[in-house]
Amino acid sequence: MDISTYFLAGLGVLFLVIIIVYILGYNRLHKFRNASDAELGQIRVAMKKRLDMIEQLLGAVKGYTQFERDVFEKVAELRSKILTAGPSDLEKIESESRSLFGSIRAVAEAYPDLKASTTVNKLMDAIISVEDEIARQRYTYNNVVQELNTMIDTIPTNFIAVTINMKKMDYLRFEGGLEKAPEIKGIGPS
Repeated sequence: MDISTYFLAGLGVLFLVIIIVYILGYNRLHKFRNASDAELGQIRVAMKKRLDMIEQLLGAVKGYTQFERDVFEKVAELRSKILTAGPSDLEKIESESRSLFGSIRAVAEAYPDLKASTTVNKLMDAIISVEDEIARQRYTYNNVVQELNTMIDTIPTNFIAVTINMKKMDYLRFEGGLEKAPEIKGIGPS
């Protein structure tokens, strides 16, 4: 065998290694993209469940306060936005639903009869449980996004990401609590 045969064999092996690295990187990028989409879907489901419970809680406390129709409409609007919301939209929905829940919670705590209600307490505990679920899922989503973004930033997968036009994803940054006390309108027995 002469040098040209070794050279061609070496080029063939190099080409094969490049193809294998490309395929592996491509598959890993899509694995993390799909995992982030799945986690985002789970977050949407949990947020919808929380809004459903908030609406039930609104029904339970409406005898004690004059929640306007727009509060019920706001819950319905937020619920409809969840299914198509991206990370930044979910952050807004999260903030608005936390504010709604905070308002209702403040009303429940202002009335001893309401505070002692088993139904109201169970609904509030269930909403808090769903909030914990959302926090866990957000943590998982952000970890998956971190892996994907790191792959997009590092060699050799950054070259692969460019060839398939894969961009970095945004993290979910839900606020941990209310920044100010919720405003409560129309308090008083009806």
